[in-house]
Amino acid sequence: MSFQAYLDAVEAKTGKTPRAIVDEAIARGYDDASVKAGVIVQWLADDYGLGRGHAMAIVHVIKKGPVIDPKHVNSGGTHSDPSNVLWLDGVATKP
Repeated sequence: MSFQAYLDAVEAKTGKTPRAIVDEAIARGYDDASVKAGVIVQWLADDYGLGRGHAMAIVHVIKKGPVIDPKHVNSGGTHSDPSNVLWLDGVATKP
């Protein structure tokens, strides 16, 4: 599953765009470098029922922003994405 597919699935499961969840995480202070991924994963599991893989995709965006490593772009592999920038504003508005 590509990074973008994980984020799209998060939206389908929660009804919230990835950006809305990231904004909520930032409001909670989860973007602070001292906050461990496990804390965020637990919050996403408790509040949204997300599993570890989907939660870790959100953790990446919270901690590192929407840019992914270029090695995943058009790699042809399971985790291949068409762009190194993830779309956070919802499936319905994806260009």
